[in-house]
Amino acid sequence: MNVKDELIARSGGVCELTGKENNLAVYLIAPKTTETLEHCVLVCADYLEQLEGQAELDVNLWRCLSDSMWNTQPPVQVVVWRLLHRLQNEDWAKDLLDSMYLDEETLAWAQLATQVATAHMDSNGNVLQNGDTVTLTKDLNVKGANFTAKRGTAVRKIMLVENAPTQIEGKVNDQRIVILTKFVKKV
Repeated sequence: MNVKDELIARSGGVCELTGKENNLAVYLIAPKTTETLEHCVLVCADYLEQLEGQAELDVNLWRCLSDSMWNTQPPVQVVVWRLLHRLQNEDWAKDLLDSMYLDEETLAWAQLATQVATAHMDSNGNVLQNGDTVTLTKDLNVKGANFTAKRGTAVRKIMLVENAPTQIEGKVNDQRIVILTKFVKKV
């Protein structure tokens, strides 16, 4: 029996994240390198690009995680935790993440992705690099200055704050400020 057949048997023939029955694919969970039942989940191929970070996360499509977070299989728990972690700027996802329980070993596996990938990411999960242009997604009161950086303001030629993946630097109103990545969107 191959891995896909084992996953179909484990999941009852449905995507382990969405519960859908069609167009199923095997997803190998990083940093694992061998496709085994313990390292993979069965997912809808339609969601695979988002899951792998190749496409922007469609926030509303992932509301199904409220059901799949209760799955008892560690590989499924890891994927759900990582997705909720990527979506944690959404109130509903943060609430689910806060209420999710993983044993120590499973949590350590889930957190590997956040420890290894210390990339600066915008509010949509896109990787930011030095020199990128971003726009603000909400009005920000700038501490130590007498202005508010308005939503929609373009911040050009950003600089990544070293050892702080949630912070970038950029000029707004001719003043260099630190901005949290959860409040920006890559252009």
